Amino acid sequence: MSILIEPIITEKMEPQGKKLNRYGFIVDKNANKIEIAKAVEDLYEVTVESVNTMRYGGKTRSRFTKTGLMKGKTKSFKKAIVKLSEGETINFYSNI
Repeated sequence: MSILIEPIITEKMEPQGKKLNRYGFIVDKNANKIEIAKAVEDLYEVTVESVNTMRYGGKTRSRFTKTGLMKGKTKSFKKAIVKLSEGETINFYSNI
């Protein structure tokens, strides 16, 4: 199973990638910082300086429909912010 699930490409992460050299990824819940750094270095051929991780719990959602109240829950996930060494970048759009 892969450690890196998908990159985070949002309006908030784009400026961080350009100015602070930080990139976000949705990662496996059981992965630690060392495994995340190694996976990013192997996949994108860059040098990782530091890794910060965050766990997000699933939120409960409800909505009203014709058939009545429907309840559900969103997925929980783990996010990693990876800081690269000076002068290195990741281009997520190169394979498109």
